[in-house]
Amino acid sequence: MASGENLKGAGFMLLAMAAFTIGDSLMKQVSQMMPLYQAVALRGLMTLPLLLLVGKVSGGLHFDRLWRERRLIGLRTFAEVLSTVTFFLGLVALPLAIVTAILQATPLAVTAAAALFLGEKVGLPRLLAICAGFCGVLLIIRPGSDGFGLPTVFVLISVCFVVLRDLSTRRLPKDIPSASVAFLAASGVFLVSLAIASREPWDAVPAEAIPLLLGAGCALVTGYISVIRSMRTGDVSFVTPFRYSALLWALLLSWLISGYFPDGLTLFGAAVVVASGIFTLWREGRRRRAAARG
Repeated sequence: MASGENLKGAGFMLLAMAAFTIGDSLMKQVSQMMPLYQAVALRGLMTLPLLLLVGKVSGGLHFDRLWRERRLIGLRTFAEVLSTVTFFLGLVALPLAIVTAILQATPLAVTAAAALFLGEKVGLPRLLAICAGFCGVLLIIRPGSDGFGLPTVFVLISVCFVVLRDLSTRRLPKDIPSASVAFLAASGVFLVSLAIASREPWDAVPAEAIPLLLGAGCALVTGYISVIRSMRTGDVSFVTPFRYSALLWALLLSWLISGYFPDGLTLFGAAVVVASGIFTLWREGRRRRAAARG
């Protein structure tokens, strides 16, 4: 693929990670003003019309094609919903930088799960990189320390469901429109968060929360669109490592908004995770190129 297309894909990925991280930061602030899942439901109420509009304009809404893959789509939507629910349970109690650092292990976990459950081949170098990355996660969460608790467990559970979501996505045929899948996933998150929030009377929405919710909704849509464009513009092996830019955004926002900055051991663990992930992606890209040539 031309280098210009790869650079364009990398740019879309950088934009997506900035948008997702800014949106998470805004939702963390909103959760301090009102019940968490009421906030998530309101974000969904703002996000779904935007996704529907984007899908209509791009011609990517073809729900009839989803029916033949309904079991796989259902599994993916189920994983998307539970990954979001558990992610926010961790985010409201932990610094954004810590949550994002843990999530950087997702590509490693996807590679490991693909080897275990899909029979994909993982050589010794990538296996060692995966082990090193998981050791980096242990440095971040430090089981047994005072900072390790239920919110950390929720983030780890979220990673597991993200892995299930990504593996389900890998099995979807290429003619399944991404916009339709994204809209269905966002609808699932909205309905479940609405059901959870409806168990108690809703609080009045503070005026200062409205622009934050609008910003979070716009950021989520921007992230969805940008990540889809990224995957369809550049080579996956070139574009995917730019996902790790989310950690830089999370560190910056945590410091600017709350004055929090991780200690040296946490930063070292995050660096190990990122380096292991980039190496794993590089090896996988090289293996695919060799297979294509041979």
